[in-house]
Amino acid sequence: MAQQPILITGAAGFIGSSLADQLLAAGTPVVCLDNFCDFYDPTIKRRNIADALKQDHYTLVEADLRDRQTVLDTIAKHKPQAIIHLAAMAGVRPSIENPDLYTQVNLNGTVNL
Repeated sequence: MAQQPILITGAAGFIGSSLADQLLAAGTPVVCLDNFCDFYDPTIKRRNIADALKQDHYTLVEADLRDRQTVLDTIAKHKPQAIIHLAAMAGVRPSIENPDLYTQVNLNGTVNL
């Protein structure tokens, strides 16, 4: 029986992609769930996962945690052994300027998991 993957949210970010690389190097399958938001340049995020995308046991799901059905479908399809939740809107100043967005992503997105 094949090893079940680990699902990492925010896996295209610096920390998430570094974790995914370590898991892949250890032979652990990884499912990356990321929405590639433009809080910082999405090109950097795509560069972060470029090597991982070449791995057979790496799956990219480009989706937003606020999309409950996609989150549920992803979990049902891949049946991860664990979920490491690193996705979030970061930054104090922007959270004060747009608290509704931060609540939707950080709170509701976590609830959807």
